[in-house]
Amino acid sequence: MGENVLAAERFEEHRSHLRAVAYRMLGSLSEADDALQEAWLRVGRADTSGVENVAGWLTTVVARVCLNLLRTRERQREESLDVHDVHVDARVADAVVGPAGGRDPEEEAVLADSVGVALLVVLDTLGPAERLAFVLHDMFAVPFDEIGPMLERSPAAVRQLASRARRRVKGASPLPEADLARRHRVVDAFLAATRGGNFDALVALLHPDVVLHADKAVIPTPEPVVVRGAHTVAKGAMAATGRAAFTGVALVDGTVGLAMAPRGRLSVVLVFAFADGLITEIDVIAEPERLGRLEIAVLDN
Repeated sequence: MGENVLAAERFEEHRSHLRAVAYRMLGSLSEADDALQEAWLRVGRADTSGVENVAGWLTTVVARVCLNLLRTRERQREESLDVHDVHVDARVADAVVGPAGGRDPEEEAVLADSVGVALLVVLDTLGPAERLAFVLHDMFAVPFDEIGPMLERSPAAVRQLASRARRRVKGASPLPEADLARRHRVVDAFLAATRGGNFDALVALLHPDVVLHADKAVIPTPEPVVVRGAHTVAKGAMAATGRAAFTGVALVDGTVGLAMAPRGRLSVVLVFAFADGLITEIDVIAEPERLGRLEIAVLDN
């Protein structure tokens, strides 16, 4: 059996692992599959006669492809938002969980949920080198001395990159632990009710006089949108159940919020105010400048 054929077969054996690496590196299932295709072509052309650790070598090939894609992305970042000019219920739906932003397959929504939307959001804020160092070492236990050659850096320098990324991923909150946990439960329940289309459960989480503010980029409109009342806000959320699939609980500026990130790119953030265990205010943020000022981190369960 030829070396190239054998390498291709081993690639298929490890495809699930390699896809997991690519997805966490890129945050997008379609981009991850494109990276695997490119890596598969490279493997087919490579001389594998001296390869002893096939799984490790394949991981390196995929990681290098993803690194190149991340560097290209960093140079060509852009955002796209669907514009809808419709009646108030649908407008509130956009305000509550953000615009759909495309037709992503259900599998990607499941993957985003399993990895963690907040983690994908934080990874997207990292530079390519930091992201590669953190993903390979912290998520797939690749030693620093094997990552170093990919980045043309020493193992010690790679260790520093991973440590810096780790601090970004794991944020801090000034709130007491018990208060943070209570808010976490309420926001978790808000997301679950939205995803499940449970109107009564959602209304029960909202103060009767809850106020929702959405900036001009959320819908967009000439002026920010203000919606008042538990039933109106909840009705809008019920119209947006599908979009909540790409939304996850996150630590936003030290408190509990929601981050929406289709294809791993942050597009909308919801910040909540609370009183007596109920949500009294929701600030929906989509303007790039405002999003860029937010500090997003992963919230412990």
